[in-house]
Amino acid sequence: MSDQTVPSINLPWVEKYRPNKLEDLISHEEIINTIKKFLKEGRLPHLLLYGPPGTGKTSTILSIAKQLYSPAHIKSMVLELNASDERGIDVVRQRILDFAGLRSVFGSGFKLIILDEADAMTSDAQNALRRIVEKYTENVRFCLICNYLSKIIPALQSRCTRFRFGPLSKSQILPRLNYVIEQEKLNVTDDGRKALIKLGNGDMRKVINLLQSTSMAHDVVDEDNVYICCGQPKKEDIRMVIESLVNDSFDECYRKVSHLQRSRGIALQDVITQLHLLVHKFDLTNNIKINILEKMSNIEYQLSFGGLEKIQLQALIGSFQEARDCRVAAN
Repeated sequence: MSDQTVPSINLPWVEKYRPNKLEDLISHEEIINTIKKFLKEGRLPHLLLYGPPGTGKTSTILSIAKQLYSPAHIKSMVLELNASDERGIDVVRQRILDFAGLRSVFGSGFKLIILDEADAMTSDAQNALRRIVEKYTENVRFCLICNYLSKIIPALQSRCTRFRFGPLSKSQILPRLNYVIEQEKLNVTDDGRKALIKLGNGDMRKVINLLQSTSMAHDVVDEDNVYICCGQPKKEDIRMVIESLVNDSFDECYRKVSHLQRSRGIALQDVITQLHLLVHKFDLTNNIKINILEKMSNIEYQLSFGGLEKIQLQALIGSFQEARDCRVAAN
């Protein structure tokens, strides 16, 4: 991370500490080295950067833009469209076509068009874009950024050099996290750091945002405060849920888990996410485990479409009660 990145105090930390140079990026060394070679030889192709959120895709292309163009010319040489813009066929035909049609007079000799979250573009817009990419290659480079490669039509994929940005590892996140903590002079415990990295799940943006929100709400960023801020169930909460599911009656289990949800503000979706990681450790037959996982997946599906948590919680408890009955019958 660059020491020169200290803008206004009102900026969110993800923007305040966003890397400004390719050298400042913390991961994907092979990708960065390849792009550096492209830039050095002046042969930057059309790019397609894809992968989970918070892994450095946007930071990479913005760093490329800052390396290609001077601050005075970057606005005239770069067109950036993201999810807040309409990306239907009209935008492709008007804004992108107008920008691409004007030849550049500064910098490296070509303009740069960045389409962030390109997987949200309509199929018609993507089909219109493929001809523009081909027609204006001489003076324009396109960079498409998306989370899901499958949502980009094959015709566009074939016109771009693809790079996949995978989730960041703990060893990649920790130095950048420590840098932000040091710059902001925060009181962060070791278990707080571990909790931030675990809940971030390879997403650097999520880690920094969670750090900022926890530090604003509490004087000390420790494990408990991190979990409180993001509303995620703690290990002891999940342990209590498991013990109740395995040992208590239906009514008693429903009462305990409902009380836990109300008192801690925990969503059933988050409970299921943690539970499914532990089901394989239960002393049950494979058929019973498969049955539980199948029913949990159905509950998660129903929740994602707005199903009532009370009903889905009862379904979860019922699936474990049924597993207990099957185990007793087998013995």
